[in-house]
Amino acid sequence: MKKIAIILGSDSDLPIAEKSVEVLKKLGLEFEINIISAHRTPEKAREFAVNARKNNFSVIIAIAGKAAHLAGVLASHTRIPVIGVPVKSSDLGGLDALLSTVQMPSGVPVACVAIDGGANAAWLAARILAVSDEELMRKLDDEAVKMAESVERKNHELKL
Repeated sequence: MKKIAIILGSDSDLPIAEKSVEVLKKLGLEFEINIISAHRTPEKAREFAVNARKNNFSVIIAIAGKAAHLAGVLASHTRIPVIGVPVKSSDLGGLDALLSTVQMPSGVPVACVAIDGGANAAWLAARILAVSDEELMRKLDDEAVKMAESVERKNHELKL
């Protein structure tokens, strides 16, 4: 199976990445985490993205706050899917990171999840991989059933 890259713009993004890691571990997916700054180490960001496919990555999750150009920079140098996770890290409540992540020019797509949405980035990465992996699709189906059962259980407990 191919692996997923989780790229953080800074070590301050680690709490959000931990949410991604939790989901990927639950699903048994292979991943690698790196800190690569779009602004402080732009050459490294370019090198990582250019070589991502050759290094057996199928999806990149880019987690960054403030200007949040990381996802776009990576997407500009690779054709594999990039999922941006804007991080709430400034007085603007993450809106700056959200807008920086979603406002990409035509031809350089970045999927974007909610502010601090590390878990959903991992779920989306898994769904992308599951398109060509029946075993992973079954795992996702099983997790959806568990989530639904949890809601039903909570509703039942509420009624008691």
